[in-house]
Amino acid sequence: MSKSNDDSLRPATKLVQGGRRPEWTGDPRLGGSVVNPPVWRASTILYDNIADLKARGHATHDKLYYGRRGTPTVWALADALTQLEPGAEGTLLYPSGVAANSAGLLALLAPGDHLLMVDNAYEPTRLFCNGLLKRYGVTTTYYDPLIGAGIADLITPATKLIFLESPGSLTFEVQDIPAITAIARERGVLTMLDNTWATPLLFPALAHGIDVTMMSLTKYVGGHSDAMMGSLTATRAVWPKLRSAAYQLGQSVSPDDCALMLRGLRTLDVRLQRHGENGLMVANWLVARPEVGRVLHPALPGDPGHAIWGRDFTGTSGLFGFTLKGVDEAARTRCIDSLAHFGIGFSWGGFESLVVPSDPATIRTATGWTDLDPLVRLSIGLEDPADLIADLERGLRAMRA
Repeated sequence: MSKSNDDSLRPATKLVQGGRRPEWTGDPRLGGSVVNPPVWRASTILYDNIADLKARGHATHDKLYYGRRGTPTVWALADALTQLEPGAEGTLLYPSGVAANSAGLLALLAPGDHLLMVDNAYEPTRLFCNGLLKRYGVTTTYYDPLIGAGIADLITPATKLIFLESPGSLTFEVQDIPAITAIARERGVLTMLDNTWATPLLFPALAHGIDVTMMSLTKYVGGHSDAMMGSLTATRAVWPKLRSAAYQLGQSVSPDDCALMLRGLRTLDVRLQRHGENGLMVANWLVARPEVGRVLHPALPGDPGHAIWGRDFTGTSGLFGFTLKGVDEAARTRCIDSLAHFGIGFSWGGFESLVVPSDPATIRTATGWTDLDPLVRLSIGLEDPADLIADLERGLRAMRA
């Protein structure tokens, strides 16, 4: 059964029911249906005759055409993600979050266009702007993530897109998205948001004026650190451009990975709540530690982005950072290397806690990173937070050794 097209349903219900259309989960010839859409693996699709082949056109989400255009397993995930964003026309899936960002930028920009890119963007996004996009003839201007309505001063006649990431995944600034999107709409400029930190459960992006929202499904949606994927969900006005570009670029995803993402999606609500609760417990403990300079977490009352976060977001995830007061990089290394319950590794949003050193000063250009204390980023998982706190206490002691 599927009632995911009912916009009156709350997000947690949409997570459970999304993408479970009867035509994808049942077969009348078998006299029943299954709970999960089966894994449909296919490259070649066979037609009954030439008339059938011609009738399909370039079908998607209703009739099989060619494996790269998807199967019911792929469509089920895309459909479920679309239903989480009120006002969305559709969702496209990509092999990774970086692939989704890159494909979205290519779809919406042309040679001679001007892009406004937030200065705290995920580093691979910056690399794409400074590399392939520059060679493609697009000019990028990086802007202060806290610029708010001041973005109006940076818009030129050539500006076609404003890219946002809020909170930033390294330094966690919270952008005034409603202010930026209001100006963008007045000036005829599109907006695209990396919404991986919050997901639509904590921040429904299109409802706040965003035209295209990206998620690295690798993180919280997958939730188990065993699959990679990205998504773009868009309004009706932008959707055709994204879909056309995706087909031209030949982007496709594995139905097996889609099945893993669908499995993760069903429990996203309860997992995200636990990530947020655990993260806040650890963050509040760190605030009181003399070894810590500051904790970068928008859900904390003392954080510079707390007021906007409280206004626009409905909760918090488990990704944040903190600085180590008055120590050098070697001390930070001793702290991290001594941790037993935090894996040292990139990505985040899985069930296990992760830690990485972070050095944002090396990649910022529009706004300097002036904090001299070394920065640590934590992804708080689903372990007991008391064990994580005890582990961090050992790390802080080792730092002083």
